[in-house]
Amino acid sequence: MRLEVSLGLWQDRPAEESLHTARLADKHGYPAVWIGEMATYDAFALATAAGLTMTRSSLILGPLAVQVRDPMMIAMGAASVGSLTGRPVGVALGTSSTVVVEEWHGRSRKSAARALAESAEALTPLLAGDRSNFTGTQVASRGYRLRLPAPGQGLPPGTTLTIAAFGPSAVETAARLADRMVINLVSPETAAALVTAVRAAAHRHGRPTPRVAAWIPTAVDAGPAAIDQTRRGLVSYLAAPGYAEMFEQAGFADVVAYARTRPHPRDLLSAIPDAMVHTIGAFGTRTEVTTRLNAYANAGVDDLVIVPSATPQDPAAAHTLATLAPT
Repeated sequence: MRLEVSLGLWQDRPAEESLHTARLADKHGYPAVWIGEMATYDAFALATAAGLTMTRSSLILGPLAVQVRDPMMIAMGAASVGSLTGRPVGVALGTSSTVVVEEWHGRSRKSAARALAESAEALTPLLAGDRSNFTGTQVASRGYRLRLPAPGQGLPPGTTLTIAAFGPSAVETAARLADRMVINLVSPETAAALVTAVRAAAHRHGRPTPRVAAWIPTAVDAGPAAIDQTRRGLVSYLAAPGYAEMFEQAGFADVVAYARTRPHPRDLLSAIPDAMVHTIGAFGTRTEVTTRLNAYANAGVDDLVIVPSATPQDPAAAHTLATLAPT
């Protein structure tokens, strides 16, 4: 199995702990560390701080919200990280959530699927070192070219572009424009369906199938705190199209029905059983976690991206990272 690491950016943990997790992932030889952003560190700043001490892992930035960051900002930020750290850098794009885009940033999330596709199209030449020349209905960039010198293994050229996908439109965009598609909080069965979908779409476009990565909440010798971290992350997904159907098929139709009544998040959180968390994660002993990760690999996922829980019992996810280390 190819195991990569994504920082959980856990809201119940000290923000600086994520930097320690990134450094541990590099120390243990994980080939890539994904660094996104939520409510604490800017992704480019955190990636630079982590990358300056790394010697083994590449950096994947994102998924970055395409209606918050424009293609030039993303290209410049990624080039900055690559130049300052000397690490290989990839970029992941996504549409984020209504809370982040509309409430936090005050931007419209209308036409998010089109913005995702246009951002990928506009960003591709920028990441290759070419001058931008794209005008769409949601995204535009003309006349900019990266000025930073390219590190030998980083930007440009050779930077990978990843699309975060779940719905049909995003899967189509990934098949048409991306090097890789990433999926999040899905069961192995749903992962298999998405792998099949992107393969079919890539075939229609006459392109090689993008690699498929899956973010998988993970904890070895997990205690209640690790399960609770992922439980909190599920609250906003339970009534979302696609995710709701996935959980219904997994036997949790009653919880989904309750979520659709829009209860207070605190009440919905208390209604999510541990079994529901296990549907989209890998928790337990080393053997149990490895068996669960293999289920995703058998579903056709190329790159298994563990999102390791950091808890009082396992600060910075040190135990989980050491136990599953590729070296």
